[in-house]
Amino acid sequence: MPLRDVRPEDLDEFFVHQQDEDANQMSGIAPRSPADRGVFDHHWGTLLRDPRVQVHTIEHEGRAVGALICSEQDDAAELSFWTAQEFWGLGLTTSAVDEFLRGYPHRPVRAHVAEDNAGTVKVLSRRGFEVVGEEKVFSNARAAVITELVMELGAD
Repeated sequence: MPLRDVRPEDLDEFFVHQQDEDANQMSGIAPRSPADRGVFDHHWGTLLRDPRVQVHTIEHEGRAVGALICSEQDDAAELSFWTAQEFWGLGLTTSAVDEFLRGYPHRPVRAHVAEDNAGTVKVLSRRGFEVVGEEKVFSNARAAVITELVMELGAD
């Protein structure tokens, strides 16, 4: 099972992951100040304390290699995930998403993904997510407006 609860030491790994400029470019997501540990700690503290947010560590061989987050919204849950670049292509993200969705009965589940992030689109599409819309958003990582696909997994 690649998912487990977040441990305090995982945050150090997550902070390192956040520094990967190539991964930030691909995802289109980056905090305004990725090197500011105080901002990072505040953001993650807020996530971990919010009862409407489930946060899991993606683990591989005892190491925290990513995170999966599901935020319960009024009309749908919002799923996001991140895996460190050195672990791309190993099926870890796919396994983590599969594990989460098997245990998460609520639908719909949505995800927002940069339209050119082929890896994430592929993971979601193969899990049954369909494109239900598009949004123009500002990407800090790219310093430009990008198109995000709104993908949704509805009821079976």
